[in-house]
Amino acid sequence: MKRALMRIGAALLCLYAAAAGADYSRNPKAAELLQSLKSRYHFTPRQLAGVKKALRQARQLPQLIVSEQTSKEKVLSWEDYKPLHVSPANIANGLRFMQEQKQWLDLAQQRYGVPPEVVTALLGVETKYGVYTGKYRVLDSLATLGFDHPTRAPFFFDQLTQFFVLCRDQGFQPGEMRGSYAGAMGLAQFMPSNYRNLAVDFDGDGSIDLWSPADAIGSVANYLVNYDPQRSWHRGQALLAGVDAVPPPEAGIPRNARMPAQTVAALRQSGVDEPSTLPPEMPAGLLELSHDSGAPEYWIALPNFYSVMSYNPRVFYAMSVASLAYELKLAEDSP
Repeated sequence: MKRALMRIGAALLCLYAAAAGADYSRNPKAAELLQSLKSRYHFTPRQLAGVKKALRQARQLPQLIVSEQTSKEKVLSWEDYKPLHVSPANIANGLRFMQEQKQWLDLAQQRYGVPPEVVTALLGVETKYGVYTGKYRVLDSLATLGFDHPTRAPFFFDQLTQFFVLCRDQGFQPGEMRGSYAGAMGLAQFMPSNYRNLAVDFDGDGSIDLWSPADAIGSVANYLVNYDPQRSWHRGQALLAGVDAVPPPEAGIPRNARMPAQTVAALRQSGVDEPSTLPPEMPAGLLELSHDSGAPEYWIALPNFYSVMSYNPRVFYAMSVASLAYELKLAEDSP
């Protein structure tokens, strides 16, 4: 890992040297972006001129490519990653958030079926309930990643396109929007395409504002239900089931997939010891969580776990949401 980071850093030195003179409006791909905005989203000449101006003003930030390639979900073990999100402070702050936003969390559960502790946990993992929503200009993040990322430029280039559409439709100024190193925004950390398609005006004030707790709560619940029909949230179901891993599950059982690789019945046939109350036909998958010391930790992931994974496809991320939700529910129900 250390050598890989050194290679990435060395490769980016040239980008740092050129960053001061970056003018993305002159990039060959800028014409493709402008044509897409004109033909697909019907931008007027005046609006296209505004996009060109924004591209000229966008700053190249090569360090964001390093941040994207070395995110904590990719480089840490589970025992190091979990305390970043499942901590006494995050539990206490989550309980406070649940009390303050009870009206909207209850409405989200009523409308979408997603429990308050799950929505709260997701916001706690994403932004610590709105404390850290991002310090970078979204314009700079998405321009750098969309034009310069060595492997994921097509995804971020599309998000840059969606960002300009979002700004036009919502009346945002491209140079004023702030977010994460990857261009995610608000308490819910929605990428521009998800902001456009899945964010909701949950408090009915006439605007969709993901820096508003109410809109963020409703948008998270709407996302989990409607982002991916194959991973839609199932009302009333759990996220996980425990596994007795002595002896460890068979080596041939798929682990840590992004979609449920088996059913409960198939896992039983493979010798995975799990609660007999689960329906045999329920889709499920085996999770193996690494530890730097000691044996791995095993769980059965149920459909709602994969719904959370649609938000971020890393197992550690979804496991942190599930673990924090469990702790919040436990603390809330304690006398």
